[in-house]
Amino acid sequence: MYLARILGTVVATRKDDRLEGCKLLVVQPLDPAGNDSGQPVVAVDTVGAGASEMVLVVTGSSARMTSRTKDAPVDAAIVGIVDTVALDRSNELKPPPREKGSAA
Repeated sequence: MYLARILGTVVATRKDDRLEGCKLLVVQPLDPAGNDSGQPVVAVDTVGAGASEMVLVVTGSSARMTSRTKDAPVDAAIVGIVDTVALDRSNELKPPPREKGSAA
């Protein structure tokens, strides 16, 4: 599962019968800080996401486990709309302190 932002829509008038009625959206994967991470993908919207929203995306066999995508040829599905992301910075890795007298 990963975070992504909606970039746009895909219109496909001809597609597999099991995808009839499915909304296809282009999503940009994001890192936890909200920065672009990786290449955009097309995902089936199962939650009614809209333009520019941050969403949760599942891929692979998990994408075919929603009631909307069961037994459909789907590799990515939007399964949630994100309200906020709170990062706990207390566990942030920091470089070890330099020893006194060592050159930088």
